[in-house]
Amino acid sequence: MNASPDPAPASGVGRRQVLGATALGGLGLALGPGRAQATTVPTRVPVTEQRERAVVVGSGFGGGVTALRLGQAGVRTLVLERGVRWPTGPNADTFCRFENIDNRSAWLTRRSNLPGVIKFWEPYTGIIEAIDGNGMTINCAAAVGGGSLNYHGMSLQPNRANFAASIPLLADHYDELDRTHYRTVARMLGLSTIPDDILATDPYKSSRVFLDVAPKAGLETFMVPLPIDWSFVRGELEGRYKPTYLTSDIAFGVNNGGKNSIDVTYLAAAESTGNVQVAPLHIVRDVSLGAGGRWVLHVDRIDTGGKVLEKKRITADAVFLAAGSPGTTRLMVKARAKRLIPDLPDAVGTRWGNNGDRIYEWVGLDADLGTRQGGPACVGGFDPNSPIPYTIIHAGQPIQIGGITMMNVVGFGINKPAGTWSYDVLRDDAKLTWPSSGDADLQKLIKARVQEFTKVRGGVMIDTNALGASTWHSLGGVPMGDAVDLHGRVLGHRGLYVMDGARIPGSTGACNPSMTIAALAEHSMATIVREDIGRVF
Repeated sequence: MNASPDPAPASGVGRRQVLGATALGGLGLALGPGRAQATTVPTRVPVTEQRERAVVVGSGFGGGVTALRLGQAGVRTLVLERGVRWPTGPNADTFCRFENIDNRSAWLTRRSNLPGVIKFWEPYTGIIEAIDGNGMTINCAAAVGGGSLNYHGMSLQPNRANFAASIPLLADHYDELDRTHYRTVARMLGLSTIPDDILATDPYKSSRVFLDVAPKAGLETFMVPLPIDWSFVRGELEGRYKPTYLTSDIAFGVNNGGKNSIDVTYLAAAESTGNVQVAPLHIVRDVSLGAGGRWVLHVDRIDTGGKVLEKKRITADAVFLAAGSPGTTRLMVKARAKRLIPDLPDAVGTRWGNNGDRIYEWVGLDADLGTRQGGPACVGGFDPNSPIPYTIIHAGQPIQIGGITMMNVVGFGINKPAGTWSYDVLRDDAKLTWPSSGDADLQKLIKARVQEFTKVRGGVMIDTNALGASTWHSLGGVPMGDAVDLHGRVLGHRGLYVMDGARIPGSTGACNPSMTIAALAEHSMATIVREDIGRVF
């Protein structure tokens, strides 16, 4: 292996104090698909007290932006991340591939999370956690850099009308977001669309088929902005690197590098300020309000097998929750149910949505798709006349089955944020309930549109979500207006913030959420740096 995850970086050097006594560590519970799984046995582990000015929980799009802007403002900041750091480079073997799926693909489970894949292994702090809820499974990342490592890279900005339909409370701020914050994110991530000469190559035949069929099926097509250094794709085309882009084998991460993910952009810039420290393999179990109005984080430092090595009580003046919609929501629902934070808004645990996600496999179409399908998802289309806005994109199929022509067609759009989270005392966790009515109208439109594709080039569309609904784009749970203000401040509490998709109610304007989460974090931090630093923390 040319590159491997950092096993257990130290955290809080010079800031912590180990207590004279040790405490009995309980079972380290890793939430796997549909169950809680014990990953350690009871053992005595040291307990550490640690004092911080600011703590960011999570290191994805919201957390990365937050950490950088705090660091640039001179605020000493600790970023807690439950996953590992995944260094990549040309011909690295950092991430598993579809041809050799192993425990690097899954967060602390003994088996694969992928439907139809029957594999068993030793638990590992792999990159994707599957969280089972009532009516919906959430796939979310666990890594330094969060979901930016394993998402296809689609970086879509909603137009004004669709933004207002999804996030009406910020509709009046769209001009500022468009003029400043979306552009900042685009610059930081180095966004560009696929070059024409690369699109014309054999591995991108399937993308060209989509561009040909989509207008005939009633869509306006577009090129997807992506955070990709295309020289790495050229290196694969020239045979210098083992293909990963050219085979769309990127769902677990891009081995060859060249992807401007949060870990190598925002977080790297944050660490370079000298004020920000990133601590992988740190799981925040609870957040509580401590003495003097300071915040207390109850944290387990683990190894890559899930064993608890150290328990920490980290006291901070300010806490920025950015653990993704499910991570942040679970912490907040637990804090309210267990009365760890008094007087949390009743809206905590509400207005959750799946961004309207739906994945179809188009099988048996009459088209030459070549022997492999290049990625990331570089072409898409939308229906400007739809009563409910939605987007359909082509994502390359990484698994080729001999003699069967197939490609992936992915849809998402504006839904109703009808999901709720409730506390499960037996599991000491929060669980999602999602009613199918939340996106039923949207899904009828997406289904009807993809069926138009088959009228053009034949074949059948297989709804991969039909037997079990799932999403890669979890949003909501701590909604703005009802639980936090427009800048992420938790209502009624000084120094507690929500900076990720948990504050966005259900969808992001018929776009995948990454750009909007990051742009809103930029928008919020501009105000927080100006108004709260030195006053609140």
